[in-house]
Amino acid sequence: MRMKDKVVLVTGGASGIGKATALRFNEEGAKVVICDVNQVNGQETVQLLSAQASFYKVNVTSRTDVQAWIDAVVTKYSRIDVIVNNAGILLDGQLIKFKDGQLVGQMAETDFDLVISVNLKGVFNCTQAVAPVMAKQGSGVILNATSVVGLDGNFEQTNYVATKSGVIGMTKVWSRELGKFGIRVNAIAPGFTATEMVTAMPEKILNGMKARTPLGRLGDPRDIANAYLFLASDEASFMA
Repeated sequence: MRMKDKVVLVTGGASGIGKATALRFNEEGAKVVICDVNQVNGQETVQLLSAQASFYKVNVTSRTDVQAWIDAVVTKYSRIDVIVNNAGILLDGQLIKFKDGQLVGQMAETDFDLVISVNLKGVFNCTQAVAPVMAKQGSGVILNATSVVGLDGNFEQTNYVATKSGVIGMTKVWSRELGKFGIRVNAIAPGFTATEMVTAMPEKILNGMKARTPLGRLGDPRDIANAYLFLASDEASFMA
């Protein structure tokens, strides 16, 4: 019960790594608050949690939505101890497709903008909204979801890689800025993980992913949730 009575927020908590994270923190006694744009999945997930858990439909790209969510959580629970900025999307495409000397395709500007808005601005919105609450408390943990591709790059993922690299950079800045308030800020960069979205991919692609990992398998969402749990716990009190 490492997180007993701690108020833990998980964005994108209705499925995938977010759902696994919500379940894992719930097992350790936390009061889990999840948000997601998918209300059906969100309601299903919150039913798996304790009676003290809550679900809110929130679009993290909207600062108004995010602020209203944070305000509602503080009103209900009086504090916020941890936020896991997990919400994210993929809209892959090559920068350009060139064939026989001609441009035949390219990443759509709308796809670039939407991924930036969810994966990067969404993290900014949630962190900027929750940081004053934690600063007033004199404590808090902010955990950001990035990816190995944010370090290494990946084919057809200009937009996604840009966001994950950006989250790494923001995490470093916030760690320096917020540490004086007793707030720890860290990021996790998972490898290929067997979420619903990934396991639906063709077997050939999945085998390629497995071949690129040292253990020869995909990660389990619970593997990532365990890492978040450690970083949120007092066992990681000097990691910021």
